[in-house]
Amino acid sequence: MLKVHFAGAEQFTYAQIYREAGVRYALFTVFNFICADFGIKGTPQQPRVDHIFPPAFVESRFRHSIMDSGLFTLMFGAHAGKRDRRFIGAWFERLVDFVRTNRLKSSIVEVDCQKVLGTAEAWRLRERLRDALPNNRTINVFHVEDGRKGLDRLIEFSEYLAISVPELRICRPKTFAQDVERLARYVKTRKPEIDLHLLGCTQKNILRSCRDLATSADSTSHQSATRYGQCLGRRTNSLKPSERARLVRESRPFLERLEREFRRPVSPNFKRWVVEALLATRLHKRLYESLAGNQE
Repeated sequence: MLKVHFAGAEQFTYAQIYREAGVRYALFTVFNFICADFGIKGTPQQPRVDHIFPPAFVESRFRHSIMDSGLFTLMFGAHAGKRDRRFIGAWFERLVDFVRTNRLKSSIVEVDCQKVLGTAEAWRLRERLRDALPNNRTINVFHVEDGRKGLDRLIEFSEYLAISVPELRICRPKTFAQDVERLARYVKTRKPEIDLHLLGCTQKNILRSCRDLATSADSTSHQSATRYGQCLGRRTNSLKPSERARLVRESRPFLERLEREFRRPVSPNFKRWVVEALLATRLHKRLYESLAGNQE
C-alpha cells in the first residue's frame, strides 16, 4: 500500500510537526548538511537548533525515511547553476561520506545526473552507490533521457525505483497522469516484487490510480499553508480569530515542548506559524488516507 512521505523533514521544526500530527513516513534532503562544503548557503532552520541532528531524529521517530540527494536543488532549484562531472562527482563522494559517518539507515535517492551528464555517467554513479552503501536501500530514478531500453535496464537492476512525476508533468502536460499510471503498471508487470516511488507527487488522481502499484510517494504540498497561505483550496487567513485562538490553546502542550527543545522562548508569530503548519499536516494526512489508504 502506498505510503506518503512528508518532505521537508531536514527542518527540525517540520519534523517535529509531522510527528505531532501522527505522520509515520518522512523525507529529508542531504542538501542542507553538505552544501556548505561547496560554498553554498543552505535553508536556515526555523529557528536554528544546533544541538539536534534532524536525520537522527527522523530515523528514530518515523517508520520509514528517505534521504534525497539534493541534486534537483543544485541543477534546477534555488541553487541552480552549471554542474560539471567534477562537481557532481565531489557531491557524490560527500553524500556517501555523510551517510557512512552518521550511520544512517534511510533509503537513499541516487545522484540522478542524466540531464546534465548523460545516462552513461548516471549508470556509473548508480553502480558505485550500490557498492558504497550496501546497508542502505537505493532508490534509482527513471528520467525521460533513459528511454525504453534504459527503463528496462533500471527495472532489472533496481529493488526500489522512482518515477519523476514533475518531469513528466512538464514533458507531457496533457497526459502525464495517465503516463505515470502506465509506467507504474509496466514496471510492476515486468518485476512484481519491485518497490515503486512517485517522486514529488501527491496529486489526487495519481494517488488513487497508483495506490496498489506504488510503495511510496513524497511531496511538500502540505507546506503551502505556511508558504502561500493556502491549505487544500482554503485561505489560512479565513480562519476566524476564535477558531485560531482555539487551535493555539489545543496546541499549547506541543508549543511548550518545542520551546524546551529549542532551549529558548519563541515568538507569537512563530507559534501561529506552527499552528498553521500542524493543522495543514493533519488535514493532508487525512486526505492521503482517503486517496491512498492507511498511512500508519
